[in-house]
Amino acid sequence: MAWQRAPLLKGKTIVVTGSVSGIGLETAHLCTAMGARVLGVDVTKRFDHVEEFYKADLTDGRTIDALVDALPDGIDGLANSAGLPPTAPAEKVLAVNLFGLKHLTTGLIPKMNDGASIVNVASLAGFGWPEAIDVIKAGEDVHVDDTASFATQHSITNEGGRSYFYSKEALIAWTMQNRWRWRDRGIRMNSVSPGPVDTPILGDFLETLGARAEEDAKIMDRPGTPEDIAPIIAFLLSDMTTWIRGTNIPADGGMSSNILCEMHGLSS
Repeated sequence: MAWQRAPLLKGKTIVVTGSVSGIGLETAHLCTAMGARVLGVDVTKRFDHVEEFYKADLTDGRTIDALVDALPDGIDGLANSAGLPPTAPAEKVLAVNLFGLKHLTTGLIPKMNDGASIVNVASLAGFGWPEAIDVIKAGEDVHVDDTASFATQHSITNEGGRSYFYSKEALIAWTMQNRWRWRDRGIRMNSVSPGPVDTPILGDFLETLGARAEEDAKIMDRPGTPEDIAPIIAFLLSDMTTWIRGTNIPADGGMSSNILCEMHGLSS
């Protein structure tokens, strides 16, 4: 495809978390193909897909601080792709998908160039964020090292995938809240919300959601692929999107539109 050959990110330094598999891996490959210098971050070692690799556990505040110190200045983009499925322990899901992500992102702001772009990989699972406002607000200032106590206090467990759903609801809200936080430096933040994507953790979602996943599968024509999602992330990282701020882009084969149509009586 023509966009795969275009140097859309030429000369940019892009940090991609979760760079070893799934959407993060494809994002790393695509950003490299588009001319970027890609710095990969993951808990699993793999060096062959990025220019530099940093091993880090995003559940631990001191490890994240060390990662921030290790990463170079002059970052033009951050793709927050690291994530755990709802079958992982609830406190780890919340730490990696939300609180660790926030800790890393805010820590890297001083190392970002003016005009940098932050892209958070959220999820269709975060669609119901308006119904979770109270708990989202309660988690606004939680430090990543306090994740377990927060989960206990607010009864956020794995049951029904709640830990995962909350992490993505709060991430979408945080993205919107930060629409203008760094506007004086031209730094913007947006999110992408994939629907079910055929990655190594898709089976974990099917296991957790059960009948709900089966119903979604009947509606959708197919699961997404990392190749469906990475171009949207790369687009948001590029200079073509400087006036898109605090926006969540659904990339779900029409599932979010289907939900909205059903909610508002527009289904055909």
